[in-house]
Amino acid sequence: MDEDGQRGLESLAAALGTGRKAPPVHLWNPPYCGELDMRIAADGTWFYMGTPIGRPALVKLFASVLKKEDGKYFLVTPVEKVGIRVDDAPFQAVEMETRAEGDRTLIFRTNVDDVVECNADHALRFEPEADTEGLRPYLHVRRDLWARVTRTLYFDLVFLGEIRETGGREMFGVVSAGEFFPMGPAELVKG
Repeated sequence: MDEDGQRGLESLAAALGTGRKAPPVHLWNPPYCGELDMRIAADGTWFYMGTPIGRPALVKLFASVLKKEDGKYFLVTPVEKVGIRVDDAPFQAVEMETRAEGDRTLIFRTNVDDVVECNADHALRFEPEADTEGLRPYLHVRRDLWARVTRTLYFDLVFLGEIRETGGREMFGVVSAGEFFPMGPAELVKG
């Protein structure tokens, strides 16, 4: 990254501040200030001006002010909003823990260190892969922002899966915090 690109990234970070509490971006409606040459790749890597952002603290800071409106992604401060590109989901769910006190609860950690308890407010959804018969799992993180669940964790979810009747149909899915998240029709997994 050239010196001007690095200086631009650092000035943006300085404008955002470094507070630990998640900012209330859902309350901010600043004017749109154009597009920023920033992209989040499908594997969760953040790029600025075509170069990966190598500082995890900076990525976490930008992730904390990410907002989605009308299908587009923005970084927002109280005074400005800039558009960025996201190839798939802005985050990756990279670790999963199972808590079995009472109802089993799945707890995920994202690549930007958000810890999310999978429940009715933080649902799992499964979408068909475009070029295979597989599924792409996603976890709701916050305010219309989702994390793509890594392939390894997807296999863990399948291992935890069970068949339940939902809407008069047998479905295969996974349970967390008393909620059933269907992956697909049970006949697809029955041998």
